[in-house]
Amino acid sequence: MNVNIKGFGVSTLDGPISLQELGKRYEKDFASPIVAAIVDGSLRELTYVVDGDSNVEFLDMSSEIGMKIYIRSLIFLFVKACYDVFPDCKVHVEHSLGDGLYCEVVRKEPLSEDDVESIEKRMRQLVERDIPIQKYKMPLKEAIAMFKESGMEDKVRVLKYRKSDFINIYEIDGTKDYFYGYLVPSTGYLKWFGLKFYLPGIILQHPNKSNPTHIAEYHEQPKLASIFRESDRWAHILGVPDVGALNELITSGKSGEIIRVAEALHEKKIAQIADTIANEKERLRIILIAGPSSSGKTTFAQRLIVQLRVNGLRPISISLDDYFLDRDKTPLGDDGKPDFEALEAIDLRLFNQQLAQLIQGKEVIVPRYNFHTGKREYPDIPTKIEKDQPIIIEGIHGLNERLTASIPKENKFKIYVSALTQLGIDNHNRISTTDTRLLRRLVRDSWQRSTDAKTTISVWPKVLKGAQANIFPYQEEADVMFNSALVYEIAVIKKYAEPLLKQITPQDPEYIKAKHLLKFLEYFEPIEDERDIPLTSIIREFIGGSCFCA
Repeated sequence: MNVNIKGFGVSTLDGPISLQELGKRYEKDFASPIVAAIVDGSLRELTYVVDGDSNVEFLDMSSEIGMKIYIRSLIFLFVKACYDVFPDCKVHVEHSLGDGLYCEVVRKEPLSEDDVESIEKRMRQLVERDIPIQKYKMPLKEAIAMFKESGMEDKVRVLKYRKSDFINIYEIDGTKDYFYGYLVPSTGYLKWFGLKFYLPGIILQHPNKSNPTHIAEYHEQPKLASIFRESDRWAHILGVPDVGALNELITSGKSGEIIRVAEALHEKKIAQIADTIANEKERLRIILIAGPSSSGKTTFAQRLIVQLRVNGLRPISISLDDYFLDRDKTPLGDDGKPDFEALEAIDLRLFNQQLAQLIQGKEVIVPRYNFHTGKREYPDIPTKIEKDQPIIIEGIHGLNERLTASIPKENKFKIYVSALTQLGIDNHNRISTTDTRLLRRLVRDSWQRSTDAKTTISVWPKVLKGAQANIFPYQEEADVMFNSALVYEIAVIKKYAEPLLKQITPQDPEYIKAKHLLKFLEYFEPIEDERDIPLTSIIREFIGGSCFCA
């Protein structure tokens, strides 16, 4: 049989061969271990056997898919080691934090630093033994009974709503678990990790795709950790710790109650932020709002304006886009095209000059950027503000001090907005915040910009790269963080996103991501009735019907 290996040409083979065995012939040409492959347009684990003419693309840990497979496998190794050290414990994989994953090991005694060292030692023993990670199909009913007997009620809840008769179970040396996605073939692949005691839990440190064979350096993020703790409190208030619990409430007719409480938590938080600003109104003149794509910044800004008005203030908005340099002066990105996300694409001198003049009570002519001509235009209407009129600026560079370098820090209030999903599929399968934002964006792009899902997915890596460069490094510069995720939102987005994703065919490069998202959506029971979703809701910015967005 003839197998065309991407980047290496056609290899003629005598008979069937596993991807793992085939990959060993080419691994020396990769910077990190091969962990999966794409075979004729479909993602396959290394245990997959190629038995005919095929096109194969190997994926190492420097790819997004490869790194996700590595981290998912590392989670299983961590869970296995925890069970070995503390047989009666429960393991919760909560969220990303400081280039790692924050996890909690729940047992009668509180966790200590010695306990963390014992778990890490056990993990390294399992890696040294290179134990196979076995995969096999199990009847759904049998799997539910197995997890029920093991006390894993989170898995029982979510599996009750699976539509298939069989599911895939993974096993390491007698420990069985269920994972949403593929794993590596054995524990010997999982050499790069570290554990850090982070009261009351553990940071599971792992590599990232830019440096896949080194553990990423831990960066303290106290403000982000605080907003995740707040999200946990919200999940407790709502009684929705995981997708299975959400499905139970939806199928029992209680979705309206969940929507109302979730929206009330958002409104209360926005009101608290507005109160903070109002209490310092003599000092705070500039309100900067930043966050990654599809975080709901536009709706958040409008709701904040409403709450500031309740406090007797009369805020005005200034768009950062209007200060773009003329297109012929815009810096170019690596692809040779104008890079509008670069800070240098903004006329920082003019922007700071006009902000300073406004704060001092002077009139200025605020420009308007014409995206058709690629030039700034200056209307005849001047802008002037009073002391009760804070200036709200929304844009990706809002947290970067260089954007407003001429304005004293004491006059600025910075807000970071992001959709930090507060529930998991179950205790061991966390929901990616980037997947949540991608689903939001592809639904909005479809009705607002007539953009198909294939196009949205194709540009998404560039969007993430921009956020990595321009937003995430400045998160901790924020005075306050706002979590725009809504616990019920995927159950609403599902009916909009599924038809769009199903239009992507196996021949499209975006098919693997589309298939991944479709599988993810299968875990959720849909919320069909949207009457309880207020017109001011952040989710309305993406599904339509917002009173703030055209």
